[in-house]
Amino acid sequence: MDINKLIIGESKSVLELKLLINKVAISESTVLVLGETGTGKELVAESIHKSSKRKGQFVPVNCAAIPSELLESELFGHEKGAFTGADKARAGRFEMSSGGTLFLDEIGDIPLPLQAKLLRALESKKIQKVGGGKEIPLNLRMVCATHQDLEKKVNEGTFRADLYYRINVFPINVPTLSERIEDIPLLLNFLLKNQKNNNNLPIFSNDAVTALKRHLWPGNIRELKNVIERAFILFPGKEVTKNNVFENLLRLKVPTSEEEQNALWEATQNLDVNLDNDSEEKSSSPLPHPKHYADWFDFFDNIDLRVYLRDVEVVLIESAIKRANGTVSKAADLLKINRTTLIEKMKKLQITN
Repeated sequence: MDINKLIIGESKSVLELKLLINKVAISESTVLVLGETGTGKELVAESIHKSSKRKGQFVPVNCAAIPSELLESELFGHEKGAFTGADKARAGRFEMSSGGTLFLDEIGDIPLPLQAKLLRALESKKIQKVGGGKEIPLNLRMVCATHQDLEKKVNEGTFRADLYYRINVFPINVPTLSERIEDIPLLLNFLLKNQKNNNNLPIFSNDAVTALKRHLWPGNIRELKNVIERAFILFPGKEVTKNNVFENLLRLKVPTSEEEQNALWEATQNLDVNLDNDSEEKSSSPLPHPKHYADWFDFFDNIDLRVYLRDVEVVLIESAIKRANGTVSKAADLLKINRTTLIEKMKKLQITN
């Protein structure tokens, strides 16, 4: 199995991820995949299975999506008459994954009583169906995943310590999309070509791709998929511009006028945080504040301040560089920050001189 067909990207963090997958796949060790929601933890688990020697099925279970009272039967199966409505015996996910890999997603949501039974199954490699007394031997690989801090849950008493150490044999951390922004063009191309209807592909301009790379992506790859789907609906066969990305795809307001840009900058002046630990002199007079900014919450359910402040930095740095005719030191003077600080910000925000 070519892992590159499942895990898209060539960034340093993704190459390291692929290396770990290839190394652990040939073993039988239990793997714990850690990462934020939407980072692709199930793809990592599937890659481990398909890169292994196991010939059975890859059986995924989202533990958070199944009601707690039904989860035991879903995992272990049940005998006929085990409970009301059990009119026939049923195999559980453990049996279905015999010879293959069982993937327990969001394992942190498994209730405590069921955690004990899961631990026994992992240690004895045997299970009993709900309502049954016969032990069924297991031959499977276990991969678990969570976006939660399991160590914290152990300390809080909501997750068993012995189960945590049993599943945390080989942890793999999946990078967020903001940690691998250089992969966005590859992901963009892959997602565009793999849409169900890939006729009339939207065409992302270079500025649009740069705008995507500057976004924080709190929803990670899942959020990027949603953006691509919106692009197919709104811009079939058309060019997608930077403004289209902000206004239509990410649903952010684009500061267009100089007055609006100044107003956004005032927001950063009033923050009680010195993000860069610089000792530059603070402005004594606030910039103009158009009154309509106070009405933003009439139009948005919430506003991600980090996104807006980063967009503000991009607009102001680009404007300062233009005003300084490309001289970084002069642009730094205009912005009242150190030259080295400006250079670091330009690298981080992917601003070219």
